[in-house]
Amino acid sequence: MDYLSPYIPILVLLLITGVLCTAIGVLATVLGPRRITAIKETAFECGSPTTGDPHARHSVKFYLVALLFIVFDIESVFIYPWGALLRDLHGEGLGWFAYFEMLSFMATLALGLLYVWRKGALEFNL
Repeated sequence: MDYLSPYIPILVLLLITGVLCTAIGVLATVLGPRRITAIKETAFECGSPTTGDPHARHSVKFYLVALLFIVFDIESVFIYPWGALLRDLHGEGLGWFAYFEMLSFMATLALGLLYVWRKGALEFNL
């Protein structure tokens, strides 16, 4: 049983958070207001009155640009640790290998960006 002692604080934390979440949910249900008004029933968009049909179709290009942003943003997360460790890698004799490895990674990213640019995915015609 002594091997479980490091996990007791984690168990206590999980129990406390479970009790707090349950208590907050129950108190909000019991004490919260129940009056439904016309203002509460209206749609809310960033503090502005809604305009247009809520079921209108959106352009696929919006989602495509969002996905491309996420892809290239995540790729930048991989570049930062490489830059931070490049000097250490050079000291271990892996400097040129790491450099060319990142160069190939960046070339792949550049080719991907060139591809989506040539396909017109980054152009908006509003």
